[in-house]
Amino acid sequence: MAKPRPTTIAEYIRAAPEEAQKALREMRAILKEAAPGATEGLKWGSHLSFMPTPSAMKPFKSELAKYETGKGSIQFPYDKPLPKALIRKIAARRVKELREKDVRWM
Repeated sequence: MAKPRPTTIAEYIRAAPEEAQKALREMRAILKEAAPGATEGLKWGSHLSFMPTPSAMKPFKSELAKYETGKGSIQFPYDKPLPKALIRKIAARRVKELREKDVRWM
């Protein structure tokens, strides 16, 4: 019988492979600090992704060149250290964009 899919971030992290748990916890801590009022969510559950939107990623195009990216997403491999400073900068950029638009998410 298949295990039930996690319904919370904490459950997802506990269910992740051991080698991925540290990166997941680090990513979560960075984003909670950068955007304390942001809403967390689970989507696919198959890799460590950060989805800050295309506009927040654009200024960091050269720094993101070594990562797998989509239109508004970045995938980080579990077997390499997270680029914490880069994640913080991108998250701060996205928070700034939302504040400038007066989006009430926080």
